[in-house]
Amino acid sequence: MDSVKKTALYDAHVALGGKVIDFAGWALPVQYEGILEEHAAVRNAAGIFDVSHMGEVEVKGPGAFDFVQNLVTNDVSTLEDNQILYGMMCYENGGVVDDLLVYKFDQEFFYLVINASNVDKDFAWMQEQSKGFDVELTNVSPEVSEVAIQGPIAEEILQKVVDVDLSEIKFFYCNRNVTIEGAKCLVSRTGYTGEDGFEVYTDNASIEKVWNAIMAAGTPMGLKPAGLGCRDTLRFEAALPLYGNEIDADITPLEAGLGFFVKLGKENFIGKDALVAQKANGLPRKTVGFEMAKGIPRHGYEVVSGDEVIGVVTTGYLSPTLGKNIGLALIDSKYGEMGSEIGIRVRKNVYPATVVSRRFYQKNYKK
Repeated sequence: MDSVKKTALYDAHVALGGKVIDFAGWALPVQYEGILEEHAAVRNAAGIFDVSHMGEVEVKGPGAFDFVQNLVTNDVSTLEDNQILYGMMCYENGGVVDDLLVYKFDQEFFYLVINASNVDKDFAWMQEQSKGFDVELTNVSPEVSEVAIQGPIAEEILQKVVDVDLSEIKFFYCNRNVTIEGAKCLVSRTGYTGEDGFEVYTDNASIEKVWNAIMAAGTPMGLKPAGLGCRDTLRFEAALPLYGNEIDADITPLEAGLGFFVKLGKENFIGKDALVAQKANGLPRKTVGFEMAKGIPRHGYEVVSGDEVIGVVTTGYLSPTLGKNIGLALIDSKYGEMGSEIGIRVRKNVYPATVVSRRFYQKNYKK
């Protein structure tokens, strides 16, 4: 692990018995007690994740709003101060540079949260696209640490260590002036699990005392440290996309089933023309959910109809919550009708599967 980057919580993970792996160049725990136990804790009580590897970019200046509005697929004009939206940055051909959260602090100050594996690529893309806009971009990722506390009792636990009323932070809003153990934190009601919860940002020097305070308050109530393994199973059950699986440079947001976050009616954004044309012409591919009685699907497995390869599994698991073999797949649209029978090639065998709703799990966000 000498060649990978370590978050400020690395020693805490080791002390807790975390099984540390190399994830996108970061040494992070894939699990502690076990993926199933940690998954269940988030669904039934709460889990805490180290997500300090995520990237953060500050956008400041008189042209900040216009720049971000042109950069992302969603409509930033709908945001109030301290409100957040989810969207994507696209290439001119409609493929996805990355998906991200856009925090609006005010009309001249936005905060963009991007994926760890894409930080350098994303920042270079943003810098290139900023030409002609009166903005200053700063990649603050190296200075920022972040934890996510997720689950039905996340608010109850976090409330014990903060100096604000968390019930006043609505879903996809944030408070930038929260103190935990003397550390100034940004707290947002966001997450990546399908459960209610919060993401807490602070400086690297303060994150361990923030982590320890939340752990001390929550462990007697059922809080468990959670790793990357259950982060993936949780987001998948909630049909939340992962860059490199459901979206990438060769998959458009419309093909990924994320059209809700693409506002084709707004004046302009990078990739708009390609996406307008794709919608008008009809999608050649679409992302579907599927269920199978036998065989566990995995990312990259072929989807077939008879002898024809019609697509690929983007994510698949034996769902810990539902106890079913389910997956998401990008397939030829003509095979994507609900109830259609398809096949999943699991090594040398093909197992039958049925196209079902991608809403495997009912999200439990606090509105």
